[in-house]
Amino acid sequence: MHIAVLAGDGIGQEIMVEAVRVLDALNLPDLRLDHADVGGVAYKNHGHPLPPATLDLAKTADAVLFGAVGDPDCDNLDRHLRPEQAVLGLRKEMQTFANLRPAKAFAGLENLSALKPDIAGAIDLLILRELTGDIYFGEKGQRKTDAGLREGYDVMAYDEEEIARIAHVAFKAAQSRRKKLCSVDKANVLQTSVLWREVVNEVASDYPDVELSHMYVDNAAMQLVRNPGQFDVMLTGNIFGDILSDQASMCVGSIGLLASASVGTGTKGLFEPIHGSAPDIAGQGIANPSAMILSAAMMLRHSFGMESEAVRIEQAVATVLQQGILGHDLGGSASTQEIGDAVVAQLAS
Repeated sequence: MHIAVLAGDGIGQEIMVEAVRVLDALNLPDLRLDHADVGGVAYKNHGHPLPPATLDLAKTADAVLFGAVGDPDCDNLDRHLRPEQAVLGLRKEMQTFANLRPAKAFAGLENLSALKPDIAGAIDLLILRELTGDIYFGEKGQRKTDAGLREGYDVMAYDEEEIARIAHVAFKAAQSRRKKLCSVDKANVLQTSVLWREVVNEVASDYPDVELSHMYVDNAAMQLVRNPGQFDVMLTGNIFGDILSDQASMCVGSIGLLASASVGTGTKGLFEPIHGSAPDIAGQGIANPSAMILSAAMMLRHSFGMESEAVRIEQAVATVLQQGILGHDLGGSASTQEIGDAVVAQLAS
């Protein structure tokens, strides 16, 4: 089990410590952890946010456990040198085109959601976000108009193969859950979404046991607040998925609770919390490590087939939350280390 550990910037350094402690507590056989710089810290130490040595490690390891990137000191760098380019580069080089972002209400924390507790308690969904296409990877730049005005542009594009492969992942995920798939697009406005909907409908014929529906992204955002319990699996493109998954996290109660897995055609994946580097609280020891720990659980499940070990971690985190050991993001006072201590203690009990 060769794992590339890329803690990154800000709170990534702090929460990764706790995730590694949890992995160590499982006494996994043949566990090898190799650490490397990524993001802003990598730029400062090596002159690039994704140094060749880090990329080589990610490619040779069986899985990548990733913290967070983002450093205000790097905000004025050229785009290709900014910390965020590291994770985009990793996703592209590793060909991890499918991002799995589960959102489920934790028992006892319903009142921490921005939604009414009975509505929040019904949340149990999986967002399937396409990860290597769309506007994030399309042609972009600035130019002058005929009138001499500055104009920025970003091209949104998908081809049918890109859409079909993420659709297959989504339908298979739905088959293992409640067999409901909602594909989210903006087909009433965007030609990219027109093709998206056509291809998803074509792929649906391979999965007659899955109930398929379509929803415009603006309505989907509203429904996530109005009635999130209606969703099982949501399939969407890169930019819509980025926005909706962050919204789903706040419906649950905190962005500090949600993990993600970025996978491709094989078992290798990139596993990371959906939150950022949070430079405003970095170094204070108050970041919630739960999402990082849960990302490690997703790694065990998806890259190594260790379902029982993944469930043990998830149950330990849920128990700690039910015990009221809450981070500052959830209105509690537990430190990063105290939450890690509690999870490790649960695994040992």
